[in-house]
Amino acid sequence: MAQTNGSIGFEQKLWAAADKLRNNMDAAEYKHVVLGLIFIKYISDSFEEKRGQLLKQKKQGADPEDKDEYLAENIFWVPEKARWSYIQSNAKKPEIGKIIDDAMDLIERDNDSLMDVLPKNYARPTLDKRSLGELVDLISGIGLGDKESKSKDILGRVYEYFLGQFADAEGKKGGQFYTPKSIVKVLVNILKPYKGRVYDPCCGSGGMFVQSEEFIKEHQGRIDDVAIYGQESNPTTWRLCKMNLAIRHIDNDKIALGDTFHQDKHPDLRADFILANPPFNISDWGGEHLQDDKRWEYGIPPKGNANFAWAQHMIYHLSPKGVAGFVLANGSMSSNTSNEGEIRKNIVQEDLVDCIIALPSQLFYNTMIPACLWFVRKDKQKRKGEVLFIDARNMGFMKTRRNRDLSDEDIKKIAGTYHNWQKGKDVDELGFAKSAKIEEIEKHNHILTPGRYVGIPEEDEDPEVFEEKMKRLTKELKGQMEEGKKLDEKIKENLKSVGWRL
Repeated sequence: MAQTNGSIGFEQKLWAAADKLRNNMDAAEYKHVVLGLIFIKYISDSFEEKRGQLLKQKKQGADPEDKDEYLAENIFWVPEKARWSYIQSNAKKPEIGKIIDDAMDLIERDNDSLMDVLPKNYARPTLDKRSLGELVDLISGIGLGDKESKSKDILGRVYEYFLGQFADAEGKKGGQFYTPKSIVKVLVNILKPYKGRVYDPCCGSGGMFVQSEEFIKEHQGRIDDVAIYGQESNPTTWRLCKMNLAIRHIDNDKIALGDTFHQDKHPDLRADFILANPPFNISDWGGEHLQDDKRWEYGIPPKGNANFAWAQHMIYHLSPKGVAGFVLANGSMSSNTSNEGEIRKNIVQEDLVDCIIALPSQLFYNTMIPACLWFVRKDKQKRKGEVLFIDARNMGFMKTRRNRDLSDEDIKKIAGTYHNWQKGKDVDELGFAKSAKIEEIEKHNHILTPGRYVGIPEEDEDPEVFEEKMKRLTKELKGQMEEGKKLDEKIKENLKSVGWRL
């Protein structure tokens, strides 16, 4: 299936050019070099645009040197030696690394929300200064902060595209900071976080918040009606998130740094929407120190697997009418080891489970572990005592040789099925979707694997399809048997040649 997630020609060309300058540097290290420069270019361009407006208004009392004039419009104050024009004019100098580091320090000093956030390691000896200067020149050619570019969200597109490319380049480590965009879009399109408190307890580089903002804009909502709360345990990823939100003018003050289980920075939060992609099957999460935690309302999660610790943490932080959508490993739907089956049973019996979606394989950069989406709702106004199961394992297309992606049509079908179900419509489709009552789930010992409920697609039962499949398999088996005979003869000949008697 062809990709339908929009044109990315501009970002692709920029990535190809930037990647050429990487030389032997690891993608994980280079990521911060590039994204830091894109960030400073953007805020500098935005500052210069606003400064030009104030210079024109100077006769009317406007002061282009008044920092508050900029901050009042969510524009960062950029000191003279941190402006892109100054950086670009020094791009060919050997000390360009120190000039950029100093610029980052100056920006942090004058903008409280960026304190300890920006990368400041450009002067290190291992970073080739000629390549760094060429990267500055490359980024200089893009108008990231002018009015036209902002209307097209070029910086946001570039930043997000580069995050995805770096995640792909880093492989397993990349998944620690980036959730594939199509998965986030499924969560956002089902939850529809128009208004209220949005929380992500393991927020990575902030993709859940960015997609929520884009959804709101697409549906004529107001981003000011949403309050963002997040937490991230990795300091480097936390900085990426703060920058990612800052360039979109999303308030990042409530994005906390720390271990969510042991240092819950939002203990009193009751969120209207929770979106999350927790790391799968964490075994060293320190559960032995949290056996009596008040969040474990449905059972003590196993010390060797944090899946149901994450699930219960999110349920605990939901408001009385809140709804959560999160990614978990497939084992969460069926495991009965170490109290997991009992916890799942209690959550189901409490009528909290709203929908379960089985995802295709190869969607994630960092793992081949099959995954699913859980949706839990505190107060089911509709479809009480029922759970919607969607089997999306056969959806998507191969984006690269390693990774699959969901198309916009796939996302529309999944989200549309859910919302039609919420409206009371019959959405049962053999092999894809089924609404099941809790009594039926009880008969399956509270196992939530969609394949148990949706059945086998009709086309697989068609006699003609079956006959064709049997012909193909018979032909393949015959060929394999003939090949086996040839191998047997070769083995016999080889054994005879070394003196073996048969």
